Amino acid sequence: MTGLILVVEDDPDIAQAIGTVLGRGGFDVIRVTDGKTALREFHERRPSLVVLDVGLPLMDGWEVLRRIRELSDTPVLMLTARGYEADKARGLQSGADDYLAKPYGNAELLARSQALLRRVGGPGVAGYATGSAGQDCYDDGFLRVDQRACAVLVRGQDVALTPTEFRLLTALVRHAGQVLSPPQLLELAWNDPGRVGPDRVKFSVMRLRRKLAPCSQHVSPIEAVRGFGYRYVRPRSGGT
Repeated sequence: MTGLILVVEDDPDIAQAIGTVLGRGGFDVIRVTDGKTALREFHERRPSLVVLDVGLPLMDGWEVLRRIRELSDTPVLMLTARGYEADKARGLQSGADDYLAKPYGNAELLARSQALLRRVGGPGVAGYATGSAGQDCYDDGFLRVDQRACAVLVRGQDVALTPTEFRLLTALVRHAGQVLSPPQLLELAWNDPGRVGPDRVKFSVMRLRRKLAPCSQHVSPIEAVRGFGYRYVRPRSGGT
């Protein structure tokens, strides 16, 4: 397996060690030492995987992760000395795909990196590649979802979604009015539902609702039905 991995680590010795392990595993590695540079390299180089430390200068790992998740589903492996359960939970709930605490074993680091890349279909699918075989176009006067163009408009305004958010929204509008449980949404919107927990659905729906809200005057057509799941409710009179 080959691919490009972005390593974000401010300790030069640790960064070199990570680069050596991943390089011996057949990967090309970019090493950066701060959050702002990490985001620039991420957008310019489009890596297949990001190995991300939390304690970084200029911009911490939490903010880097948040900004990556606004645009991309590229796998992110959090690699940090913060091994507390609360930190691990925060990382996974914020969109990280895996969390490895220092000190770590070289074999485990390589194995986890390889597993993440296999999970998304291998290198080169760096989250930017959107698409759908369907050519349907959903339009209720409020929301327009163009399957062929992978475009979403709310009241005529473009909304930028990650591939997972697009699949999640598509699943909801295709079953408009029907309550879909977190396990159902995992099956419909995630490439590997067996490796993603229900909490990931909750936080993905939250991000999706926030993205739709500025265009809809803070009224979201995605409703949470407590104890059951989520549903898309067609706005009345074109969303007015």
